[in-house]
Amino acid sequence: MAQNIYDQPEFFMGYSKLPRSIHGLGGAPEWPAIQELLPPLAGRRVVDLGCGFGWFARWATEQGAASVLGLDLSQRMIERAKAETGHPAIEYRIADLEHLELPKASFDLAYSSLVFHYIEDFDRLAKTVHHAIVRNGHFVFSIEHPIYMAAEQPGWLDDGSGRMTWPVRRYAAEGPRRTDWLARDVLKYHRTIGTTLNALIGAGFTIRHVQEWAPTAGQVAASPALAEELERPMILLVACQR
Repeated sequence: MAQNIYDQPEFFMGYSKLPRSIHGLGGAPEWPAIQELLPPLAGRRVVDLGCGFGWFARWATEQGAASVLGLDLSQRMIERAKAETGHPAIEYRIADLEHLELPKASFDLAYSSLVFHYIEDFDRLAKTVHHAIVRNGHFVFSIEHPIYMAAEQPGWLDDGSGRMTWPVRRYAAEGPRRTDWLARDVLKYHRTIGTTLNALIGAGFTIRHVQEWAPTAGQVAASPALAEELERPMILLVACQR
């Protein structure tokens, strides 16, 4: 079973205060780039893997999705999503993505935001998703960029430039990594970009787009703190098709 960090009170409280938790999709700076990767949703059956508070599920129905199944390991997340959702086309369930089973060809789109770096067996999950979506169906997701996961805490260059540098530590050494983020000892799984993409290819997907997300100049001007994201990639976006 995956580590259920989101049900720990300390972590859940901290997560609830993040801009993306307060403002939803609009609080996630990578959201405009993700939108460009999504197919038209009118009449589509959607599964949201790691649905959190249900922001994407509600947005998908606003775009005309016929149904949305939101899955999350966290009972706290599911309870919050249900409390904030009243649309009859949306269903939420508690599910461990490490052991997920889905009906064959039951979805047109599988979507996930910043979840798969918590998954140990991504190969199995990719095959499960491939099995669950229809021919020509879409799989769009974001994950924590493996360079970001492998980076140590930032230091400062000593050449007088005053710029931050993010030294990468053992990038090729894949496996579990522990970090302190919102709570102590959060478990994540480091994989190289190649390993992630090859898992998708091995499952039978055709990769359509890969983006190492960075903020636009306009986003940095509006929110100067985002300039830090220009120093190293933080989020990897992937769109593929069955």
